Amino acid sequence: MGDTTRLTWRVEGMDCAACVAKVTRAVERLPGVSDVQVNLMAERLTVALAPNTTQGDAIARQVEALGYTVAPIATAATAARAEPAHAHGPDCGHDHGADGHNHGQKGDHSGHAHGAEPGAAGPAAHGHDHDDPADAGKPWWRTGKATLVWLLGGLVGAAYALSLALPERLTYPLFLAATAVALVPFGRRAIALVRAGSPFSIETLMVTAAVGAAIIGAAEEAAVVVLLFAVGELLENVAAGRARAGIRALADLMPRTALRLRPDGTAEQVPADRLAVGDLVLIRPGDRVPCDGLIEEGTSALDESPVTGESVPVSRGPGDPVVAGSINAEGAIRVRVTRAASDNTIARIIRMVEDATASRAPTQRFIERFSAWWTPGAMIVSLLVILLPPFLFGWDWWTSLYRGLAVLLIACPCALVISVPAAMASGLSAGARRGLLIKGGAALEAIGSARTVAFDKTGTLTEGRPRVTDVLPAEGRTAEAVLALAAAVEQGSSHPLAKAILAEAAARGVAVSAAEAQSAIPGRAVAGTVDGVQVSIGSPRHARESNATLGPLEAELDRLQGEGKTVSVVLAGGAVAALVALRDEPRADAAAGIAAITALGVRPVMLTGDNRRTGEAIAISLGLDAKAELLPDDKLREIGKLRERGAVVMVGDGINDAPALAAANVGVAMGGGTDVALETADAAVLKDRVTGVAELVSLSRATMANVKQNVAVAVGLKAVFLVTTMLGITGLWPAIMADTGATVLVTLNALRLLRWTPARPKDAA
Repeated sequence: MGDTTRLTWRVEGMDCAACVAKVTRAVERLPGVSDVQVNLMAERLTVALAPNTTQGDAIARQVEALGYTVAPIATAATAARAEPAHAHGPDCGHDHGADGHNHGQKGDHSGHAHGAEPGAAGPAAHGHDHDDPADAGKPWWRTGKATLVWLLGGLVGAAYALSLALPERLTYPLFLAATAVALVPFGRRAIALVRAGSPFSIETLMVTAAVGAAIIGAAEEAAVVVLLFAVGELLENVAAGRARAGIRALADLMPRTALRLRPDGTAEQVPADRLAVGDLVLIRPGDRVPCDGLIEEGTSALDESPVTGESVPVSRGPGDPVVAGSINAEGAIRVRVTRAASDNTIARIIRMVEDATASRAPTQRFIERFSAWWTPGAMIVSLLVILLPPFLFGWDWWTSLYRGLAVLLIACPCALVISVPAAMASGLSAGARRGLLIKGGAALEAIGSARTVAFDKTGTLTEGRPRVTDVLPAEGRTAEAVLALAAAVEQGSSHPLAKAILAEAAARGVAVSAAEAQSAIPGRAVAGTVDGVQVSIGSPRHARESNATLGPLEAELDRLQGEGKTVSVVLAGGAVAALVALRDEPRADAAAGIAAITALGVRPVMLTGDNRRTGEAIAISLGLDAKAELLPDDKLREIGKLRERGAVVMVGDGINDAPALAAANVGVAMGGGTDVALETADAAVLKDRVTGVAELVSLSRATMANVKQNVAVAVGLKAVFLVTTMLGITGLWPAIMADTGATVLVTLNALRLLRWTPARPKDAA
């Protein structure tokens, strides 16, 4: 893999999961091609190509032969080497940050779903009259697909009108002409699919049935069959466009221009995508924020609801971060750009949603495997319907052939194949609009089936902004001197407790020396050398394991913990130097969020490394069970025990909960900042509220209910028409109507999810 080159193309015209399977299967057959990734929502094909094998233009021609429009993405044409464990496409803008407190990130994260899974069993391919590049930006009724529908409709309508006044021998050729007009492109595509390894495509079924109908003298029905097929393809394309529009709406949150400040203080209007890291931008009241950045001057209230779903404007001032796409509601602010346009919050959310729609849920994979056997099996059944009834039931050969051709059309798996991904794409888009980001169908499906939701405490159930409440020095020491030691070893850390200690030292005007040999003992302490003295600050458990005696401070430790405070012990030279007590208040909506989760029939549990008294005090106030004094390994074991009772969702800040997030069925990041929320876990609650976890569960259940409805419609309609066809009640055109109608119904049902809104916490209760 080290010598492979990654190439990427934009593929226009894909409108369902079967399109992904067709392209994947066709490209995988070419020599030297591996790691084929097809992203339906992003309309992107990425492959790893071995040197001196297939040329890139040969891959493009193979895809174009299937009826798609292919254009190379320039940045992917470079000779970038494939990453063995984490092969990103050129559009992947991940930023893997390190945390100064040595808490790590989710370790097993090399398997991002950036496209279709290579080699996975795909659905029986079905084809389409794919989009012409000239159709871009046109309304659906002016596209090439619509033109074919209008032409076929005119021919069929004219033939029926003339049949009322003219004898059949004069109108029959018009029906044949309508059939031939459609069969030319569909037939050409069917042949290309056979050559590309997809012999059981809907084009093959439809062409076979239409030709057979014309041969036995049923040209009128053959013409109606191809017309209804073309209408179904048009409607499916419109539906796919609607699903992509949900993602494009996210892009529309970005303003087209920005006011960049020159060094002399004057402003110039520039395209927002031309902003670079370090630029200073003026954002006036009412303007949409064009970048991710930090406020350097000014105070305002920002409406972040377009990005996070948080409806209440939040106050921001100097030093506070702002996210692209939010709206400046009050005063003018000056913002220093911290991320390029291609890597800001909106761009990363769009990439995440696109990649999420490419990863397949277990239900979807099952449907695709099932449909792969469905079509060839149905073709065998169709052949048996043609050959056996004349001998078994005395049918004449015309009737047997006619009903066998109808069974061919009923065998089309389009509605069944699209039933799951259409619902998943709508659910993922609906969640993204409300600050609920889910990395793929598998996570979306698993969240709703959870029996337990396990919460970290700090930064998740609590604000994550603790403050120092007490500094109790040991005999012979002063509070300021101890704070200086603690702050020295905490310098450079982004952990909430470290920030609180540094803030308290600054508030007291304590001079902080530089520490040497700083290190972290995960879940226990941080340490360093300050002016030649070995200093550590950590949990009371760490102090005891270090054989340090608290002495008179033991009683104070019990008192502080009884008050629900987190207590850290400062050791200097191996001896206890002080106790530092901190308190982190629960989030304002924590109790409501826990109540909403309980109302959904899911058990909430808190897993914390804090002391038992503090953990229990907060747990009782919020109404959930608690497991305290847990190290990262202990959390891992607790998750394992919970999984024995059913699926587990772990909610953490994405920084120090990596093992537990990875061990749970689904890891949800909340309260760790936008970077962590987008990069670490399987899902993220951007609005930073505990109620968002209940909303994730509700969204998952709504999506899976939609999936079940879609599968029932797709299979049920086919079963009904199969029976009526065999009984001679319905014929060819109702057979194709069964598939087209089912496709339209499941697509419209899936689009209902785009209007999903979370229930209010009170309603949930």
